[in-house]
Amino acid sequence: MIELKELTKIFDTGKAQLTAVDDVNLSIADGEIFGIIGYSGAGKSTLIRILNGLEKPTSGTVDINGQIITAIKGAELRKARQKVSMIFQHFNLLWSRTVKENIEFPLEIAGVPKGQREAKVKELVELVGLAGRENAYPSQLSGGQKQRVGIARALANDPEVLLCDEATSALDPETTDAILDLLVDINKRLGLTIVLITHEMHVIRKICHRVAVMEGGRVVELGDVLEIFQTPKQEITKRFVAQVTETEDSAETIRNLRELYPTGELVKLIFVGEQAEQPILTKLIRSYPVEVNIVQGDISHTQRGAYGTLILLLKGSKEEIADAILFLENENVQTEVMAND
Repeated sequence: MIELKELTKIFDTGKAQLTAVDDVNLSIADGEIFGIIGYSGAGKSTLIRILNGLEKPTSGTVDINGQIITAIKGAELRKARQKVSMIFQHFNLLWSRTVKENIEFPLEIAGVPKGQREAKVKELVELVGLAGRENAYPSQLSGGQKQRVGIARALANDPEVLLCDEATSALDPETTDAILDLLVDINKRLGLTIVLITHEMHVIRKICHRVAVMEGGRVVELGDVLEIFQTPKQEITKRFVAQVTETEDSAETIRNLRELYPTGELVKLIFVGEQAEQPILTKLIRSYPVEVNIVQGDISHTQRGAYGTLILLLKGSKEEIADAILFLENENVQTEVMAND
């Protein structure tokens, strides 16, 4: 569906050259929700602008459904962009136009007859959950409603690819989840390929099938979201995963427990996929003479399956604890003895 090959973008600032995208190679499947995550300056925004032809790469190619986007220009590029739509962090709505008129705008530019435009707008308003708000102006809408207008407008020309540029960063957590649920629904209903960039691992965890981690213009880690959560390899990836799996409260709890139970062993378990639904702790308690206290637990759901973490306090002799940990490892549960700080 989308092939990025040896993509590089160098900006000449006059005094120096800045490599924003550095030899990126990616394949994105048809109908996939693909995430690109990185901190500010990682190159993700430049990469997504190259995807829709707003930036030309210094070298390399972008192939979308057999069309080399990086090799065309003018009218041909404008036509290709109709199949690669984009939604933005700050909505970019026309404030003097109503919801209906904002959604209709790209259809007007494309020369679609009025009757067809009205039918399409009605369909999209229903799809994004804005029925009854067609005649409202952006100033009368909440942030989530504005983003729904932006999504509907992006879908007006029946694109094959939807690019999301930090589309939920300006929204509160509850509204963010609602917009992410809408994107998943659109992906399933329309079979639309979605590429989103973000600095929030929660967004990746909730809706993406695969993720590329960017740092310094390069893709430093790439894989299935569940795999990345289970075994992040790069330090930057571990920091992103920690956004979702670790909190200050858990760190404080661990410090307190170290003081209360200096003889116990704190063990962190990671359950992935079907493991999260298995009675592994019941087997442990029945089979081994260790005292098991659950300190903290959490389970999250990704598009590829469940991901759960559990922190246990195990009390017993060194041999008993070692046997219990070996049992967990033999059950293919990722186990980490939490060292003293």
